[in-house]
Amino acid sequence: MSERTFRVMVRGSFDALTDDQRAALLAEAAEHDVLNAAFTAEGRLTYDLAMRPFFTFRYLEHGEREEDIVAAGERAQAKAEQWLAERGYGYKRLKVSAEDMALMPLAKRQRKARAAG
Repeated sequence: MSERTFRVMVRGSFDALTDDQRAALLAEAAEHDVLNAAFTAEGRLTYDLAMRPFFTFRYLEHGEREEDIVAAGERAQAKAEQWLAERGYGYKRLKVSAEDMALMPLAKRQRKARAAG
């Protein structure tokens, strides 16, 4: 069996942040800008707290079968919740979405490259 790669996003919104927590997040906002978004095993957090309280964690997870995508989403959600809890950040409305990269349609350039060998 080949290993499958899953891209998992955990979205939510910050809730009941203290002034100090808000200030800390705003101070680190540049490194969490959406322009720095990437899917990584450790997870990558993006937000724009100056505009709205929403955040997104992006994770790369792996499995052997298509059905492993559910467990991948659960692992990613647990990682996001742990990160938030360790910092004492309140949150609400977490939603998890995951994509199996093996099932993603190929772009035109990828199809040409595959056909060329």
